[in-house]
Amino acid sequence: MTTTVYDNIGRLVTNDPSLGEGPLGIVRNASIVVEDGSVIAVGAAGQTADDRVDVEGRCVIPGFVDSHSHLVFAGDRSEEFASRMAGAPYAAGGIRDTVAATAAVSDEELLRIVAARRAEAARAGITTIEIKSGYGLTTASEHRLLCVAREFTSDTTYLGAHVVPTEFAGRSDDYVALVCGEMLAAASAAGARFVDVFCEVGAFDADQSRAVLQAGIDVGLIPKIHANQLGEGPGVAVAVEMGCASADHCTHLSAADVDALAGSSTVATLLPAADFSTRQPYADARRLLDAGATVALATNCNPGSSNTTSMSFCIALAVRDMGMTADEALQAATLGGAAALRRTDVGRLGIASVADLVVLDAPSHLHLVYRPGVPLIHATHIASRPH
Repeated sequence: MTTTVYDNIGRLVTNDPSLGEGPLGIVRNASIVVEDGSVIAVGAAGQTADDRVDVEGRCVIPGFVDSHSHLVFAGDRSEEFASRMAGAPYAAGGIRDTVAATAAVSDEELLRIVAARRAEAARAGITTIEIKSGYGLTTASEHRLLCVAREFTSDTTYLGAHVVPTEFAGRSDDYVALVCGEMLAAASAAGARFVDVFCEVGAFDADQSRAVLQAGIDVGLIPKIHANQLGEGPGVAVAVEMGCASADHCTHLSAADVDALAGSSTVATLLPAADFSTRQPYADARRLLDAGATVALATNCNPGSSNTTSMSFCIALAVRDMGMTADEALQAATLGGAAALRRTDVGRLGIASVADLVVLDAPSHLHLVYRPGVPLIHATHIASRPH
């Protein structure tokens, strides 16, 4: 097999303290050798291989791991966003507008839309991405969206419990029964890896959320949960109780919520671009980190509350408004995201990891925060293939 060395790296972030300096495992004047899409060596510059890529002194980081996205959608909600920026409150009702817009396009058009969005995310340095359903809300349409998502990632999430459809108004328990029954069977057949539920006032309560997650667990899906976005509530407690891989949003947390997350394996996935877009308070990452919780950052790319694929933007917001250091934010956007997906092969650049790497047009990862809004992604390599 052909080996490739990425050489003349000014600063290499490995996320492996055994390989270099500090928690980020930084190696200076480095090279990294890959074979068949995996890392086989990390060390000083000048290692040899069949092919050589000279990164010309730039910084190399692990590819971003976006552990929360809603990429499969059609339609435009820019007017809703503009209204919110003018003072209108955020509400989850716009989800139904996206459901209708997504249903109105052909499979071919939806694939084209999502392919463009995924390519945009790759250009932004996202090498691993989770994609949810949730803009279908019928058995056939949820199956359709998950099949589309599987074209772009193996980390797909069944989110039939996104919101109660209009036709089930006043009969939310009946909709939960559908979500836990034939819709779940269709999602499983479409290869979903995770099951998710929006546990929030106006969506699904604690008991309904438990029912959805347990049904998914019973057929082998890994549970995740949208929790505590709009206010304090039971979402985080349910997440820890049910052994969720992640509790996502975590904008409003009680002291008990923080303690529960810190004492569990559930990752607190923070979505700063959503807080920015909805004018919600920013989640308190400092409080979670100081308590010992594992934190991830994700884009939450969706048409209503976070229409961005820029993890760099999320990192800058997390440092500016969530109390994270630049090192912590980068690690949350890589290794933290991997933990939220229960993966150990991505989010780092060490022996046997996937060769997902991003070359920054900068000497250090600190420039992601130091130069916010500047397109610093020089090149994205997914399993060592340029994108």
